[in-house]
Amino acid sequence: MKNRPAPEIYKLNAVELAKELIGVMLCRDPGGEIIRLRITETEAYSGEEDTACHASKGKTERTKIMYEAGGHAYIYLCYGIHYLLNIVSGEKDSPQAVLIRGIEGYDGPGKLTKALKIDKLLNGENLINSEKLWLEDDAFRYKYTASERIGIDYATEEYRNKLWRFTADR
Repeated sequence: MKNRPAPEIYKLNAVELAKELIGVMLCRDPGGEIIRLRITETEAYSGEEDTACHASKGKTERTKIMYEAGGHAYIYLCYGIHYLLNIVSGEKDSPQAVLIRGIEGYDGPGKLTKALKIDKLLNGENLINSEKLWLEDDAFRYKYTASERIGIDYATEEYRNKLWRFTADR
């Protein structure tokens, strides 16, 4: 299919991109058959001021990919167990990312990365031209519900209460 979204989509801020991605196909070629599944749940993390965002502590070896221009994969190991996939958004030096929390058939960010064989080796992958990990857009969109993000008890109340989690109404 390879109907990739225009590169400009990755310049959206994380909140807008998180909404736009509900219904878009997440595609992975682990070395054989291409897997294409629709994104059903996302969460936005927006800059150093967002106390739930990894960039809230500034630029580190772990977060430096978030400071690149939108369109890169930011993948990290959570709890020493699960790799989580984020899509960097916005302009260079404006650290934002969208966590992919769910795809068709896999609810949970750790389950989807395991199913798609996504690990740290894909950290920094450029989704605009990658042949290993990319998005495809056939213009299908789910209606969605906005709610509070999950698992961010460490964040300030202001950022814990942001309605930056988007879940497909299926």
